[in-house]
Amino acid sequence: MPKSKDQKKKQLEDITSRLTDSQGLVFTADAGLTVKETELLRSKLRAEKAGLQFIKKTLLEKALLESKITDTGMNSTGNVALTYSATDAVAPARLVYEVSKSNDKFKILGGLLDGKFIGSEQVIALAKLPSRQELLAQVVRTINAPVSGFVNVLAGNLRGLVTVLTAIKDKK
Repeated sequence: MPKSKDQKKKQLEDITSRLTDSQGLVFTADAGLTVKETELLRSKLRAEKAGLQFIKKTLLEKALLESKITDTGMNSTGNVALTYSATDAVAPARLVYEVSKSNDKFKILGGLLDGKFIGSEQVIALAKLPSRQELLAQVVRTINAPVSGFVNVLAGNLRGLVTVLTAIKDKK
């Protein structure tokens, strides 16, 4: 049964708001995933507070026009899978990239970051970035490195003094 005009308008509004409200958004070609793989991807996305939606390309193009997003350069026929997250810009890219590595038919078409379209290469580069926790740990290690180096230098002088005093004690 075909959708009514009101249903199509509601779906268009939903997709447009998703395009504007999401921190991270990835477009993929809707081909090559089995139902089991799709459900696995959806469960991983839910764990990251993200989602997956399959939409027709014509509907996506209308939503992109309403969102004033142009120059997408996506070349795909048929439906498009929209992976989105309102809280994390990297999570959709990372999870979609993991799936695309194991399935050659599942292709990344591009994505949106800060309201601007990024190509598939940039989505893959974004997916390869370390997680936020890992980046914070690297910053803390970098800040802590000079302090720990200074402590080791000071401790080295004390160790040297103790070694000399032990040698003198053993000699007498």
